[in-house]
Amino acid sequence: MSDAADAAVQSQGRATGGPTPGDDWGSADLHVHSMASDGIDGVEAILDAAVARGLTLIAITDHERIDGAVAARKIALAKGLPIEVIVGEEITTRNGHLVGLFMRERIGPWGSMRDSVRRVHEQGGIAIVAHPLVPYPLCASAGTIRRLLEADDRRVHPDAIEAFNPTTAAMRWTRRVPEFTEECGVAAVGGSDAHRASNVGQVVTRFPGSSADDLRRAVAERQTTFEGDPYPWREQFRLFGRQTRKNVVALRDDVGGKLLRRGTGRDLGYPGGRRRPVPSKPGTIDT
Repeated sequence: MSDAADAAVQSQGRATGGPTPGDDWGSADLHVHSMASDGIDGVEAILDAAVARGLTLIAITDHERIDGAVAARKIALAKGLPIEVIVGEEITTRNGHLVGLFMRERIGPWGSMRDSVRRVHEQGGIAIVAHPLVPYPLCASAGTIRRLLEADDRRVHPDAIEAFNPTTAAMRWTRRVPEFTEECGVAAVGGSDAHRASNVGQVVTRFPGSSADDLRRAVAERQTTFEGDPYPWREQFRLFGRQTRKNVVALRDDVGGKLLRRGTGRDLGYPGGRRRPVPSKPGTIDT
């Protein structure tokens, strides 16, 4: 086992992997969910948490939509926050979850992983296989990833693998992910998979530089590393309870808005996010 893989002892506490970061390396959380999907906090709370953590980049990666990420980017620019927002999406494919970064249009769910990676690349984006190797329908298998990387069509090659995800870090299958990522010859990244603001930055990707362009370059050159801590199971169960309560309120607001024809619905976690139709449609990016 390599030194990088050996360093990532995911089930026993803090994990690190990849090259040793320098003092001038930035920190990015590349996997964050807001109220627009199954998160429980709005984008402004997420941005505040990211700034407090000292992150230089954050990617909002809601399930099957990008409007929350677009709103977060606009807010960060309008307020002059010292953080850059990447518009992302976590795409549900038939072969597992895929995180797309630098998205311009939403990619719908239930396509193949192969087609979804290609569509991310056609937008000029970066395709990251999320929380792989767990024997669960939403996690890509080793065979799926290898077949993509062995394909003649380079457009279907993932750019990176999420080598550390704190929601699955305590599972025995994930211990091999850093070594597997190295074998595959792609960048190893990490993300918090945060569904509440307080967990933003729980796991980060470190890279030379600080900007989104620097991150792109680091992924292409495999000059990324990851560091962070797994979530305790008890904390994840408590979060599930809060998500359930949020979903009950969301259902009430959606149904009430339709029945009373108020032109409103559930709170999507950003200014104007109760109006229907929402300012930025889930399938496109507002420029």
